[in-house]
Amino acid sequence: MQYLLAAAPILVVLALMVYGRWGGQRAGPVGWVAALGVAALAFGLTPEVLWVSQAKGVLLALYVLAVLWPALLLYNIIRHIGGVDALAQALRLTIHDRGVLLLTVAWAFSGALEGLAGFGVPIAVVSPMLVALGVAPVPAVAAVAVGHAWAVTFGDMGVIFQSLVAVAGMDAAELAWPAALMLGAACVLCGLITAHILKQAVGGLNLRRSTVIVVGVLMAFVQAVLASVGLTPLAALGAGLAGVVGGIVLGQNRLRQVKGSSDTQPTPTRAQISSAWPTLAAYGSLALLMTVLIGVPPVKAALDEVLWRAAFPEVGTLNGHVTPAGFGPAFRLFTHPGASILLVALISALVYRRLGLMGAGGWVDVARATGRAAVPASVGILSMVGLSALMEHAGMTWLLAQGLSALMERAFPLVSPFVGMLGAFATGSNINSNVLFGPMQKTIAQVLGVAPALLLAAQTAGGSLGSMLAPAKLIVGCSTVGLAGRDGEVLRITFPYGILIALTLGLFVWLFSVLSRTV
Repeated sequence: MQYLLAAAPILVVLALMVYGRWGGQRAGPVGWVAALGVAALAFGLTPEVLWVSQAKGVLLALYVLAVLWPALLLYNIIRHIGGVDALAQALRLTIHDRGVLLLTVAWAFSGALEGLAGFGVPIAVVSPMLVALGVAPVPAVAAVAVGHAWAVTFGDMGVIFQSLVAVAGMDAAELAWPAALMLGAACVLCGLITAHILKQAVGGLNLRRSTVIVVGVLMAFVQAVLASVGLTPLAALGAGLAGVVGGIVLGQNRLRQVKGSSDTQPTPTRAQISSAWPTLAAYGSLALLMTVLIGVPPVKAALDEVLWRAAFPEVGTLNGHVTPAGFGPAFRLFTHPGASILLVALISALVYRRLGLMGAGGWVDVARATGRAAVPASVGILSMVGLSALMEHAGMTWLLAQGLSALMERAFPLVSPFVGMLGAFATGSNINSNVLFGPMQKTIAQVLGVAPALLLAAQTAGGSLGSMLAPAKLIVGCSTVGLAGRDGEVLRITFPYGILIALTLGLFVWLFSVLSRTV
């Protein structure tokens, strides 16, 4: 009975989002209220535990939101000047092999977009591009859903990874490498499956597996390097752009037209792609700035000294669960990713205005678009993080971890990615999945004697893969290609592939856990 009560808040959130089709901004507060009631009635919640857990939760959420808002602001500035569409049109001019073009757009370009903004943007933007290039709507949405999934954890300018680091209370460097390895494997597998979907949808495409593997390994390598040196906000973006460059090189050799189904769209004009250079300049400047601030040790060490963090006392429930005294997240004014993103966004807007690319009313459009995306996401993040912190401090997370570890025993690492996938499928967000299940995965790892970073990496990798199954994201893609109400058809394509990749990663995690215990 105690296990069921401990799981009740999570079950409430999942039920509301899956069956009630609620968003995280509505389900999160309800789940928080459920957690409050259960913790007070069954787990000995005290006022001291409540305020400490919620104060920590607010600070953790603010740490994440300090990246989310600037990232969305920069993306909407770029969108306002037509930068995203310009990059897409530029690809059509530079990649002449049709098969390579379709794969690059659905896999690498969508991954780069995920690195910039996420929140369904890749599916909404890239799916219509594939339809315009001759791919039927259902496989077009499916190809992008699978194609961008590898980039989700390090997407949104690192928001999702930062949220996992925050709720797990781990050092980012300790977690970045195993996460990058798992997502690198997922990148290659997503590429192979995307190519398979496209070849089934468009006859005559000549996409060799060796080509996909070479580009996939390149993307995985770039993502792993950027993540391991501390540039996690740029990891997915850099990997996606590396894949685009690889596609351009491979697609320059020859033009392959599909019999009876050629690209009939008019050739983009110079005016249509003129915004590509300002876009590249903005994100290039961001990459350079963050490389200096984070990648140069003396600079980083000096700037890291400017920080603020709150100290919290030890608290305990009436049932005897004790949370030791500790600190909240460290807010570093100059090296927090949000600071660099905000600076580049403001400078870019001023430069675009001076160049005549952004009109006087541009700020209004940008502010509205940013608010529409960020406000509901912020409400969801605040409530979900508060829910997670409350469950952890009340001992509910520890009880769930004990129950699951006892049930699965040493086989739990095999299903660890599926826990993350379930969370993302139900909530439509890897952030929500990590916040709900990240602390539990860490606790289970401690119970089993497995490195916590291993199961946390599996958690967020599974959450990334959940993006290809999440109804919230599939609905977005379907709505942009005229498939309203037909997202089930897309899910029937993506579901078995998502399960296959998650199972493959689960086998890797289980093997690594066995090896780590025998060494």
